[in-house]
Amino acid sequence: MDSKGPLLYAHAGPSGDMTLSTEEDSLVEGPLISADALHSAIRREFQTIPTTCPAGLLSLLHVLYVIFSTCVALLCVLKFGQEEVCTNILHGVQGDSVIVFGKVFLWVLMLLFSIWMQHHHTRVRSRGYLQFYRRTRRLKQLPLILHSIGNVLLLALLAMKLPQNLHMYLMLSILGLELLVALPFLVYYTVKVMQFNKERAAPDVSQEELSHTGAVRTAPTETGFRGPTSLEEVVEKQADLIEYLKQHNTLLSKRLLNLTAQH
Repeated sequence: MDSKGPLLYAHAGPSGDMTLSTEEDSLVEGPLISADALHSAIRREFQTIPTTCPAGLLSLLHVLYVIFSTCVALLCVLKFGQEEVCTNILHGVQGDSVIVFGKVFLWVLMLLFSIWMQHHHTRVRSRGYLQFYRRTRRLKQLPLILHSIGNVLLLALLAMKLPQNLHMYLMLSILGLELLVALPFLVYYTVKVMQFNKERAAPDVSQEELSHTGAVRTAPTETGFRGPTSLEEVVEKQADLIEYLKQHNTLLSKRLLNLTAQH
């Protein structure tokens, strides 16, 4: 009995080690979540930017406002139409005042749209679409800036004591020039957002991981930054990337748990 006890203990030791090693291997070498499953989960969670319809509506309102202002200036101020009809429609308000009030209303709408647009673009930046945020950062600011410049020109025109005909022609010129300059930027922004919503691409980090994986198979990658990139731009990109990775790491564990439960 005594001789068999150590023998059994000797056999028990390796078997216990084998059991422990098997359990550790099952934890380490368990079913892994493929990268395609992760990217498909991220693609399903893609959130579109809901600014295309308001941008298109503002573009249409801008065109209608310029047409309305031209009609009011020609028919009610420059007296090319029936004055009684203009008086009944405007209820005694002067035509140039109606044009200015309409310009202020349009600018307020553009301001509210810019604030709402900035909110959604900030959310896009936090979800990791850093390149799209930088490409549209100045583009989304231009329409409001151009409308503000138009307001300044109108205020300067109102401060001048010019003849009525010259005053109205200059006002219509300012409004027409503002339309020709601001409208293409707003339309271009709308097209960019529509393309972004249609592509439903993964965040920049996921795209870079896929590109780096393909680059490693073909040729060795270089470290560091190349090209005429400024230091401020590099620091800004790193700050945006760090901010996104902090949020991405907190959500990644939840996605892994959900996908593991599904598999």
